[in-house]
Amino acid sequence: MDVGWFAGIVIGGLSGWLAGKLMDLRFGIFLNVVIGIVGAVLANAIFDRAGIHVASGWLGYLVQGFVGSCILLFVAKLVRR
Repeated sequence: MDVGWFAGIVIGGLSGWLAGKLMDLRFGIFLNVVIGIVGAVLANAIFDRAGIHVASGWLGYLVQGFVGSCILLFVAKLVRR
């Protein structure tokens, strides 16, 4: 199910913000949202290729985006050091 590009940006931004809060990283809300959008796109592509379907609709995209955002924020934290 495709939620559309605007909804994808909003959900990706939300997942990035949530991941930043969970991981307690202080990159700033703008960078967390950007990382969230990129993480959502990457996680969606990886999960689709692997055949993993978390849930359908916006909730599935939120979970996938959250996982992708956490991974990207972790990598950004390593690079930042």
